[in-house]
Amino acid sequence: MDSNARSQNGFLKSLSTDDFEVLRPDLQTAMLSQGQVLQNLGDPIDQVYFPHDCVLSRILELDAGHSVEIAMIGRDSLLGALAAAGIPAAKSGAVVVLPGVASVIDMGRLRAAAERSTGLNKILVRHGQAVLVRAQQAVGCKSLHPVEARLARWLLEARDLCGKNRLMLTQEMMGQIIGARHNSVAIVAHTFEQQGCITFGRGYVEIIDPGGLAEAACTCYATIKAQHESLRQDVEHSFKCREIIH
Repeated sequence: MDSNARSQNGFLKSLSTDDFEVLRPDLQTAMLSQGQVLQNLGDPIDQVYFPHDCVLSRILELDAGHSVEIAMIGRDSLLGALAAAGIPAAKSGAVVVLPGVASVIDMGRLRAAAERSTGLNKILVRHGQAVLVRAQQAVGCKSLHPVEARLARWLLEARDLCGKNRLMLTQEMMGQIIGARHNSVAIVAHTFEQQGCITFGRGYVEIIDPGGLAEAACTCYATIKAQHESLRQDVEHSFKCREIIH
């Protein structure tokens, strides 16, 4: 069915009325399930996803079947921004980490619209660059910061990206995502629970005290939030300039 829930995705919400109306007839609503593979390494990118309340992860495949998350994409952005803008995307896979709803559009349709609209193309490039910056930050975080700080940062970022306090995650999944052993994650999660920051059960983690987690998180969390705010302000400034010109 057609998707008219524009306000639930930050990228779609940021578009001018004209640009959104060009896309609207081709937007479809999809329910994405946890673990669903949206893109494999080397596959052509046929669809672009605009999360409403789900979280997608870009995954880099390593040797011996191991993989590592290099970026998260949620309701503030889209999966496939640089490819849609005509710039080669990073060669990585993409999977659904937190299930939920997303708007979906055919890559060809979005690319054609971007070729006709300078404003849309610029916003796609900005969002694509923001994902690359987020990826660089995540790689640095994994190599420099302890498990406690990485887990707190990831949980807060996931909360921001899906708009929910309850995250459908197992401790094993959290360990895979942040690159830590299951036992280490279990110890840290138990500590956070004792501190009143989270509670967890079978298959979920619920954030109770975001402020407490923020105190435990590494500086990467504040950096990522600042980068997103800078992106939002750049987009708003771009539209104001276009309105003055017109």
